Amino acid sequence: MTVDLVIRNCTVVTPAGRESETGVAVEDGTIVARGRDDQLPDAERVYDAEGALLVPGIIDGHIHNREPGLEYKEDWESATRAAAAGGVTTVVGMPNTDPVIDRPEHLELKFDRGEAFAHVDFQSYAVVTSENLDLIPDIDEAGALGFKIFLGSTVGDVPPPNDGEILEAMERIAETGKRLGFHEENGEIIDHYTEKFKAEGRNEPIDHSHSRPVIAEQEAVERMITFAEQTGTKVHMFHVSSGSAAEAVARGKDRGVDVTAETCPHYLWFTEEVMREKGNPARIQPPIRDADERATLWDVGIDDGAIDCIATDHAPHTPEEKKVDDPFGNIWDSISGFVGLETEVPALLTFVNEGRLTLEEWVYRHSTRPAQVWGMYPQKGSLQVGTDADFTIVDPDLEWTLESADELHSKNCVTPFIGESFTGKAVATVVRGELVAEDGEVVGESGYGTRVRVNE
Repeated sequence: MTVDLVIRNCTVVTPAGRESETGVAVEDGTIVARGRDDQLPDAERVYDAEGALLVPGIIDGHIHNREPGLEYKEDWESATRAAAAGGVTTVVGMPNTDPVIDRPEHLELKFDRGEAFAHVDFQSYAVVTSENLDLIPDIDEAGALGFKIFLGSTVGDVPPPNDGEILEAMERIAETGKRLGFHEENGEIIDHYTEKFKAEGRNEPIDHSHSRPVIAEQEAVERMITFAEQTGTKVHMFHVSSGSAAEAVARGKDRGVDVTAETCPHYLWFTEEVMREKGNPARIQPPIRDADERATLWDVGIDDGAIDCIATDHAPHTPEEKKVDDPFGNIWDSISGFVGLETEVPALLTFVNEGRLTLEEWVYRHSTRPAQVWGMYPQKGSLQVGTDADFTIVDPDLEWTLESADELHSKNCVTPFIGESFTGKAVATVVRGELVAEDGEVVGESGYGTRVRVNE
């Protein structure tokens, strides 16, 4: 028997453990064998991993690819080019585009653009507003991965439904069996302090962080968990930034609510002091928190398991929109969000190197668990025979520093991770058996990526 591809000479890592001196065999884009090198079949192509680690393809369940409508910031091609270079094999796009993804035809437009231009596999959420509650079954049928509600102000100014509409939406979404995620910040609290700070002339970068206090996040998490408990809806908390919010998630899990949560590398890496050190480029919402909240996020969210997934909230903006040339100027003239697709794997591997995570815990939160949460498992995130041959191959010992935005592959590359040093990096990315990136350079074709089917 001769197969399409064999990857040899690696250590395979899954949440269940490690297998050294092993490899995988691939035929027609799926895994047909896993085992010791001398047990694998012959292949048309052989990739020597040279002792690197092979893990199930990394999944980023939270990116803003900006297409349709905001392609000057990013598009499917550039976002997935960055994903491939960074070792990410599947991405999920957010719905605050132009038009917003709030009806089947807009979702189909987003899918069509992805099929035409993506380098890696993809999916998309649909947004729930006051105007589209009756369309939830149709959006589900059109193939959305899940749904999202923006509770607080966000880029794109998508207005949140009121609490009654949220309850009704939850009831309808529960009937689909899909999960509803939230940008969980209390909009009234945020709006109050934002206007107050502006009126008082509080315009420094740190003032943006303090205008969105932890209580705004914690309260929104508690409220949505209570709603989910009433309706039986599966819910997800995007970009949990604080230990206090992670504690709220943990309490919901303890009550038996089907609540999952993600955090982002920047919340685990930085403290709010980054706003004083790097200024406007580090503006994001929810903001990066103080050292005590970060410590609790690690303790409760990671060590105790309240946080299920790692994602980035990859959100490109132009250097002009981020006020890169005036990093400590008026924070209200800047915009929230920065890129993350090419620093997430290095950041998590650095945590592994520091002993904050095991390799198995990293793989679970960055591949297997996101696939489970969003209905893509075992096709994604498992390395089981018969599933998609998505692999991220990493060198866990490579020491390097991100010196410049020019090293990144997004259309706009502002990030506070410039100047940060890492231990570990993706050295190859394989999507459905095809090598799409190697040594940080994209070698796959635009348009190879395909939509992950979740209704079939």
